[in-house]
Amino acid sequence: MPEAVIVATARSPIGRAVKGSLKDVRPDDLAALVVRAALDKVPAFDAAELDDLYLGCAEPHDEHSGNLARRVAVQLGLDGVPAVTVNRFCASSTQTARMAFHAIKAGEGSAFVSAGVECVSRYKAFGSAGVDPSSTQNAVFADAVARTAKTAETNETWRDPRLDGLVPDIYISMGQTAENVATSRGASRAVQDEFGVRSQNLAEAATKAGFFSREITPLTLPDGTVVSTDDGPRFGTTLEGVAGLKPVFRPDGTVTAGNCCPLNDGAAAVVIMSDSKARSLGLTPLARIVATGVSALSPEIMGLGPVEASRRVLALAGMSIGDIDLVEINEAFAAQVVPSAEELGIPWDKLNVHGGAIALGHPFGSTGARIMTTLLNGLQTRDETFGLETMCVGGGQGMAIILERLS
Repeated sequence: MPEAVIVATARSPIGRAVKGSLKDVRPDDLAALVVRAALDKVPAFDAAELDDLYLGCAEPHDEHSGNLARRVAVQLGLDGVPAVTVNRFCASSTQTARMAFHAIKAGEGSAFVSAGVECVSRYKAFGSAGVDPSSTQNAVFADAVARTAKTAETNETWRDPRLDGLVPDIYISMGQTAENVATSRGASRAVQDEFGVRSQNLAEAATKAGFFSREITPLTLPDGTVVSTDDGPRFGTTLEGVAGLKPVFRPDGTVTAGNCCPLNDGAAAVVIMSDSKARSLGLTPLARIVATGVSALSPEIMGLGPVEASRRVLALAGMSIGDIDLVEINEAFAAQVVPSAEELGIPWDKLNVHGGAIALGHPFGSTGARIMTTLLNGLQTRDETFGLETMCVGGGQGMAIILERLS
């Protein structure tokens, strides 16, 4: 049976939604940029021979609407390459990698692009909210809080939930689900803040060390400005600085802008081939996809999705958590990452060691591919072998992938 191997990765910088560096960039343009960058890393391969282009997008409306993947393919001059846009909400581009993995294992193709994009700034309903964070001592975090709250208030303008009450709206406020997890699993405000500050500090150190520059494709804006770093990391973040932030979703809650991810713009892409195709081109694969897993749970506690998904993928791979060298759990909220890691027995010295979405950001549809890119970068940098990528998914799901670094 053929193996599915990763031969190239690329990602854009991650911009802050509405007022960040990528607010004026269309999602099709951003996705085309990173897909082209990933393909350019394998010049021996003729992109016209791609069997399919998979593009993850969590909210396929407005400029993300239609089959965005096909628009990207044609924009790149790949008229003969089929393409499909995929939605598994936060894990949309994790799903695209899973699809490539399955297609290769089934012998239905030998070369795929697994990509994802989300430009929250380009959501019409969101962009019209006109959120203007106040200029306070903690204004560095206020934008994430205000925008997340405003988006929750305006969901009906772009999600069309049932109003007859016959079927519950599974996409309840993600912040409320985080508070539910914090309460049910005893994740205190103190440990959430500690984890949030850790994310910022680790991302600052990684940025200064040039870690992310090895995975980011710089973007030149129409005015000539070159964007080459993520907007999100807040250098010098301290526990004292976040301790005074007010809860966002419940007056007596624990989730603040200091311990949850902001809203963002970004894209990422991965080129996945069969091992025989890579050999025929003389390529040295970066990694092998070992196994993938998906799970579901109550939408009210969706943040615990990584737990069962990781257990499933470890069982499929015949591995234990002790066999994993590095773990990336998407940091939607510290309230869900901390208890998920605890239930899985993941020590913090293996977890999100270069910071995560609390600092870097979470452009929904692209996060799975971004995390995969960062995980491979981390395995290479630290000369480690096995990595686990996992995330919770809005609506009550979890997803996980195990990678084995090969070079």
